Amino acid sequence: MTETESSAQSLPDQDAAHLARVVRARAQWTPEHAESLQTMLGHDACRRLAIYALPKDFCLSVIVPVYNEAKTIESVVMRLEETGLPMQIILVDDGSTDGTSDRMREIERAYERHDRARTSTRLQVCQHEKNRGKGAAIRTGIVAAQGEIIVIQDADQEYDPSDFRYLMQPILRGEADVAYGTRYGHYDRQLSPLWHQAVNALLSFLASVAVGIRLSDVETCYKMARREYFQTVLPDLQENRFGIEIELTARFARRGLRFTERPIHYRHRWYDEGKKIGWRDGVSALRCIAKYGLLRR
Repeated sequence: MTETESSAQSLPDQDAAHLARVVRARAQWTPEHAESLQTMLGHDACRRLAIYALPKDFCLSVIVPVYNEAKTIESVVMRLEETGLPMQIILVDDGSTDGTSDRMREIERAYERHDRARTSTRLQVCQHEKNRGKGAAIRTGIVAAQGEIIVIQDADQEYDPSDFRYLMQPILRGEADVAYGTRYGHYDRQLSPLWHQAVNALLSFLASVAVGIRLSDVETCYKMARREYFQTVLPDLQENRFGIEIELTARFARRGLRFTERPIHYRHRWYDEGKKIGWRDGVSALRCIAKYGLLRR
C-alpha cells in the first residue's frame, strides 16, 4: 500500500473516495502510462486523444478568481484535483460577502491536515478586502503563480478541468504559445441560449478584426499560456472586470504569440444560479475592443 493510499484510509469516506480518484488520475500522466498506450493504440490515436507524459517536475498554476461562490468553490477544487495534474491552485477571494472566504479557509486547513496525501497539489489562498473584479483577481494570481503554465478557471461549475489535457498539448509540444478553449462550433457541448451565442459571436468577430487573429470564443474563461507570457503582459494589464478577456487577448497578440483553439465542455449557468456577467460588461467589451485592439493602448 502506498503512502497516499494509506493516508486516504484515514479520511472520511467522501474524502477517501475523492483521493482514490486523484491517485488513479495521477497515473495517467506518467511516462510508463503514455508509453504503454502508445504501443497499444499508436502515435496518431494518442495524439488525437491527448495522451502524453508530462515533463519532469511539471506544475500547472490554476488561477481561480472567486466572488460569492461559497456553494461551488469546494467542488471546483475537487474537480481540479481529480485531473491528476501536478498543480498549484491559487484561490483569489475578490471581496466575497456570502461566506466564501470562510469556506476557502476551511479548504486551506484541510490541505494542511492532509498535505502528505496530496503531494501533487498545492493550494494558495489570496484575499482582496474589497471586490475589485475578475481582472484584478487574475493579476493577483499571476503574481503568485509558480508553475510552468498558467490557466484561468472560473469558480462556478460551467467549465470542466478535464479539458486541460487538450489545451496543454500544443503548448508542451511547442506548436502554440497560447491556447484558448472554445465553447462553440463543436458537437460535444450543452447548448447555450441563442442570445448568449449571438453576443459572444459578435464580440469574438469584432475582437478578431481588431487584434488580427481569428478567434471563435474570445470571452472564454479557459485561457492558457506559459507563465513567462502572462508575466510579460502583467505590467500593462489595466482592466479590473471582465474586460480582461479582451485585453489579455490583445496584449498576447501584440507580442506575436501563436494562438490555438481547442474545443471544451461547457454548461451554461443562469443568473438565478449566480451568473454575474451582464449587459454592461458587453458594452465594456466593445470599449476594450476599441481601446486595446484598434487604438492599441
